[in-house]
Amino acid sequence: MCVVTGSTGGIGLAVARELLAEGAHVVSSGRRSEGPGELHVAGDLTEEGEPERLVAAVEERFGRVDCLVNNVGGTGIRALEAVTDAQWQASFELNLMTAVRTTRAALEGMRARRSGSIVNVSSTAAKRPSSGMPDYSVMKAALLSYSRLVADLYARDGIRCNAVTPGPTATEAWLGAGGLAEQQGDRDEVLAKVGAGRPLGRLAEPQEIAAVVVFLASDRASYVTGAAWSADGGTVPIII
Repeated sequence: MCVVTGSTGGIGLAVARELLAEGAHVVSSGRRSEGPGELHVAGDLTEEGEPERLVAAVEERFGRVDCLVNNVGGTGIRALEAVTDAQWQASFELNLMTAVRTTRAALEGMRARRSGSIVNVSSTAAKRPSSGMPDYSVMKAALLSYSRLVADLYARDGIRCNAVTPGPTATEAWLGAGGLAEQQGDRDEVLAKVGAGRPLGRLAEPQEIAAVVVFLASDRASYVTGAAWSADGGTVPIII
């Protein structure tokens, strides 16, 4: 049983659909009232008690959580010196603590069964901070550290934890009205510039990120844990 948070749009929706195509049982979660999963639990995971409610609903219905994909996140474009304390706190709750709390809620059952796979969707901005997304970059970097910590602590319980670091992806977050592209100027010009800044010369498609997430969640990655897999079109080079 796979739980995918933030799966009513964007990368999360692509992950849920890819898991379903692979034959997995999927529970979707998001602020919207409907989702692609066999069970959909609507809610805002930044609110107190909601991550625990999500996991409890899954365990009550299906008895277990085998796979957790923490995909909730988001940001806007702003300058570092303009980020207020309230915005730092909101980013902390959205981009880091949703994953921390949902993971914590799922770990008890995973440890009891001595089996589980967790994939955290971070960002290439975690490895190379984005000057236009300062708070997001810091929180996604913290998510990488958290992923490694969970991997180290619970490997002997049969639990794997990995992270994926996507680059800019062709979702509503970038393409939509008022989205990240329009916040930086002319939408088409910004998208062309952002795409040209990748060695592969374009934004990712959500399905391309989903393919990496699903691999890491699956038994095909049974010897992979504590990793941060780049899926960014070659944006952040490997340091040797």
